[in-house]
Amino acid sequence: MKLLPSALVCQQAVELMSDYLDGSLSRRARRRLEAHLVACDACTAYLEQLRVTIAASGVVTADDLAPEVLQTLSELFERFRDES
Repeated sequence: MKLLPSALVCQQAVELMSDYLDGSLSRRARRRLEAHLVACDACTAYLEQLRVTIAASGVVTADDLAPEVLQTLSELFERFRDES
């Protein structure tokens, strides 16, 4: 499959999904992700898993977390981002 310059690969699609669900993607990024989802069953299934997880867990804000939990999550995210 030849990718067009604007086409996403799965890793890029996964990185956009949280912002997609939040409604904070640009129109262009949203269109690119949606085009990828039409052609990729694996990413479509992953997005559905995210939706189910969010629905099951409800909404948690930073104010809902103890400061040490928020700190731990922030550190984990930083390590993940640095490794990617």
